[in-house]
Amino acid sequence: MTVSNRINIDVFVPMLIFDIMSSGNFALIEYSNLAFAGLLVIFGSGLLAWPVCRLLGYQWRTFLPPMMFSNSGNMGLPLILLAFGKQALPVAVVLFVVENFLHFSVGQQMIKQRLSILLLIKNPMILATLAGIAISESTLILPDVVQLPIHMLGQISIPLMLFSLGARLTELDFQDWRIGLAGALICPLSGLLIALLITPWLPLPNQQVPILLLFSVLPPAVLNYLVAEQSQQEPHLVASIVLIGNLGALVTIPLALWFIL
Repeated sequence: MTVSNRINIDVFVPMLIFDIMSSGNFALIEYSNLAFAGLLVIFGSGLLAWPVCRLLGYQWRTFLPPMMFSNSGNMGLPLILLAFGKQALPVAVVLFVVENFLHFSVGQQMIKQRLSILLLIKNPMILATLAGIAISESTLILPDVVQLPIHMLGQISIPLMLFSLGARLTELDFQDWRIGLAGALICPLSGLLIALLITPWLPLPNQQVPILLLFSVLPPAVLNYLVAEQSQQEPHLVASIVLIGNLGALVTIPLALWFIL
């Protein structure tokens, strides 16, 4: 899946982001509170997971990033699309962009203890976000000969994400099941608690609140394992957190949907 995942991350997902954000009906100001709420859920999850990490004796650079950075791409986008329909896709993309941006900035700083601004700016998803916002805020209208291929390429990303997630789950390893089980419990619970605490205080539209709640209980992102492997930050433990967390989502996500819907 290495080649297809790389193409998806570098081509198809940026096309999806650009397609949605450059559309004429995407008003950035409508999603500012949602983006802030997503940021609070991510950082709040890390704060709640910190004492648990210390109590269980895990390295914080190993345990906290998977608790903060959820599977808002492979699982979040198709799940929100399935649960709430096509009209919810811009909301899902905004949360995905916030999570992805923080993962490539704050997450890299947490693991590698250094942040490359150049790599952040060169990230295709960040470039697609900025370009899409620039188009939506201007009077420029892309011709169909440009917009249609971008739209078609972007539509490839979601089914390919689902396929990639399924392929990852076949590699499930229960050798380090204790830390994986801890992560599978702490990740959705900490996110949901923060979301429930902040939603009464933020002026979010009614249709965005259940999507934020669903975002808050998503399991750890597969990207956490890839970053840990690159940095040699106990990748075998992170793999267990990610894979058992996503397996645990077979229980937590239906419960969350039952509660939300």
